[in-house]
Amino acid sequence: MATAEQQGTAKTTSSRRPCVVSFSGIDGSGKTTQIEALLAWLRDAGLRVHMLRFWDDIAVFGRMRETMSHILFKSEKGIGSPDSPVERRDKNVRAWYMTAARLYLYFLDAARLAFVIATTSRKDADVVIFDRFLYDELANLDFGNPAARAYARLLMRLVPRPDVAFVLDADPVQARARKPEYPLDFIHRNRAAYLTLVKLTEGVTVIEPLAAEDVAEIVLREVSSALSRPVSEGLSHEQPLVHN
Repeated sequence: MATAEQQGTAKTTSSRRPCVVSFSGIDGSGKTTQIEALLAWLRDAGLRVHMLRFWDDIAVFGRMRETMSHILFKSEKGIGSPDSPVERRDKNVRAWYMTAARLYLYFLDAARLAFVIATTSRKDADVVIFDRFLYDELANLDFGNPAARAYARLLMRLVPRPDVAFVLDADPVQARARKPEYPLDFIHRNRAAYLTLVKLTEGVTVIEPLAAEDVAEIVLREVSSALSRPVSEGLSHEQPLVHN
């Protein structure tokens, strides 16, 4: 049974373009848990939801990139869990040639993302949820380098921002315990990169490490607010709908 708040949300979104929501953060930060909770809430409200997973639906040459990481870097396959850890070697490889490849591939991914957002916005959906976004790729760059920061700003100007963009912060030790795939030192660097990226990007909401139910409450509040807010057609490149 939908709540009064959910019923009101459904009414306000019936004749408008989809609201775009993205979830980003280090591995093990709880993105899947929060996406599932949001999906259930939106569907209970009678809203039509379109789900996009960045690696499956956006990344260019995704299968080839995955295969090359296994061949070149001996990256283990599968998703790490407390009972079955894996040793991934892909985004944590910082060789110069990998940085060059990332700059090229991330540009292609950004172009495809912009295209997918434009075409998805015309589909029959009230809400579009991204499991990871361009932010999750840019966080693999070394932001100690001014050129990397300038490159990130460029790509973020090319891609329309989500109406609501979440970065779920997490303690690296706890995150790795939940999803043991990458070395702890890399997870610390990756978390720092996300926080730097937030400073370079307007309109991103960072949720500090909290209990899952408290994070869900924040997510639902922000999304409900965005759904109830009148917006012009098309996603904004300049004025964010949600401020951190």
